[in-house]
Amino acid sequence: MGHNVVQQTGTEQRKSGETLVEMVARRLRDAIASGALKPGDRLPTEGGLTQEYEVSRTVIREAIASLRADGLVEARHGVGVFVLTPPAGAYDGFKSADPNKISSLLEMLELRAAIEIEAAGLAAIRRSPAQEEAILEAYDEIERLKHDQKPTVEADRAFHLAIADSTSNPRFREFLQLVGKQIIPRGVLAEGDTERSSQEYLQQIQAEHLRIARAISDQDEAAAREAMRLHLKGSQQRYRNFIKRG
Repeated sequence: MGHNVVQQTGTEQRKSGETLVEMVARRLRDAIASGALKPGDRLPTEGGLTQEYEVSRTVIREAIASLRADGLVEARHGVGVFVLTPPAGAYDGFKSADPNKISSLLEMLELRAAIEIEAAGLAAIRRSPAQEEAILEAYDEIERLKHDQKPTVEADRAFHLAIADSTSNPRFREFLQLVGKQIIPRGVLAEGDTERSSQEYLQQIQAEHLRIARAISDQDEAAAREAMRLHLKGSQQRYRNFIKRG
């Protein structure tokens, strides 16, 4: 693809209150929606996008991770990032969770448990080497962002979507896309302010992610199901405690 995705610099295109990651992701989504980027098109290189938007490589990576999580693009190892055919119809998503109600957040986590425990078990049985790599790459991206004290919500979402993809049943991804951003409750609470959580809190989440990833990598169905169950049950308890603390 030879033409620019945007004609003005990233800073000129930024909306009030919008982060650089959100700005880049929005501009790329707009380009896909308008047809400027068509299914099958390869995105410019990471270096090319940093120059086009006048942002860092970290911002570009996080923005592309957001698009990957929404199923708009896919990364092909050693080749580049390509635009996918958008799914038929638009997802309206579930009714938004109310961050002020424990019951609202826990309802979503309970629903996720019903779906994602099964997804983890199927992923352990069915995952391909490329799908296994995608799960591990998503885990590594969360670890990198955590180390840099950057927001991890989109990378966390990408991790769970990579597991859904590894079931080789597209309905699992479709379900998680229908849930939308609420798949990661801390992205709903105070507009992501819980990203300022302690390193201990994020380390606990990553330890749980690692157990899930290893079980899927080892093709251990029972261990994958149990690791996902403990992760989501642990999340329920964490959000109970979080809201109780105000």
